[in-house]
Amino acid sequence: MKIEQIIDEVYVISDNSKQLLMSNIKEVSLPKGLNILNSDKIERKVYFIKKGIVRAYTIFDGDEVTFWFGQEGNSILSMRSYIEKKASYETIELLEDCVLYEIKMNDLIGLYETNLELANWGRKLAENELIETEERFISSQLGTAIQRYKKLLVENPSLINRVQLGYIASYLGISQVTLSRIRAEI
Repeated sequence: MKIEQIIDEVYVISDNSKQLLMSNIKEVSLPKGLNILNSDKIERKVYFIKKGIVRAYTIFDGDEVTFWFGQEGNSILSMRSYIEKKASYETIELLEDCVLYEIKMNDLIGLYETNLELANWGRKLAENELIETEERFISSQLGTAIQRYKKLLVENPSLINRVQLGYIASYLGISQVTLSRIRAEI
């Protein structure tokens, strides 16, 4: 996915502001298995996924708990670092070799301070992340495991072929054995 499309999906801005933003973004290719954000660390970069898939997880009682998958077009950032400049609580791992667009958080904030249109774009970025987080939280609290799995199939069918079943089970809040049973029923 092209960076211009990703920018426009967040919030449409003028060509001049878009060019200014894009002049601070670079494309990077990173290998599968790399953690690009780490819990308990203040993150200094924001990423947008051109190609690939990632997962966000945290450690609870010694286990990795997956709570988000990102794919083409999604942003990757620690909202805690982005808004409060505090250490993040999540780790983000690349599940495939990825091509990402990268911008330094300080550069992004500098653009916000000098360009009202980009400041509004940044506000929309944060608002969009908040809404997605709220939707994930509500979805995780409602319905049976079968209903949550069916919803995942409808909303993100490509995840099933691109992500390990153990991560999907963790995301759904069930064991891998339970997920296997659900898949056999369906």
